[in-house]
Amino acid sequence: MEKRIITLCYRKIIDGASTKPWDKAVFEDSYLEFKIQAQLMAQGSTYTTYGELLAKVPHAAKLSGMVTPAVISYVQQLNETVPDILNNLGRRFLQFKNFQFELINSSITDKARHQVAVNFYTEPLVWHDSIQNFMLVSDAAAVVEDGEEIHTNLFEIQPYVNIHSLKIIK
Repeated sequence: MEKRIITLCYRKIIDGASTKPWDKAVFEDSYLEFKIQAQLMAQGSTYTTYGELLAKVPHAAKLSGMVTPAVISYVQQLNETVPDILNNLGRRFLQFKNFQFELINSSITDKARHQVAVNFYTEPLVWHDSIQNFMLVSDAAAVVEDGEEIHTNLFEIQPYVNIHSLKIIK
């Protein structure tokens, strides 16, 4: 029997309109760090936006990585549980080990333009089935003997959730 092992990526976009306390904290601290790093990088120039820096300043692509330390403690607060994605019982269930912080847009002079994403990469899952817009998955690390039950989670596929990788085992 074929077994489909998947890793999901959930891209959580955060901007000035975000209302959840965790999102607001990530927004504020990432903006502060962006502003510091971008001002250092733009010294002696008139560039104020992330886009201008990317287009005109060497090594500006490193800004996302330079801002990442400002959000690490917030990601650690999640205890390796992906936020916002709930199973059909209303519980968070997706676990992650890896994440990637990403600057989408920003401006040294206009905080309202600041927009970031945190990409969460889940632990491997077994993808059992799809039922309309729902996925039935289980923990790929679970060892199951023939005929033994396995715990599953049914969840609705939401915007910004993507199958990042797929491995088929025959």
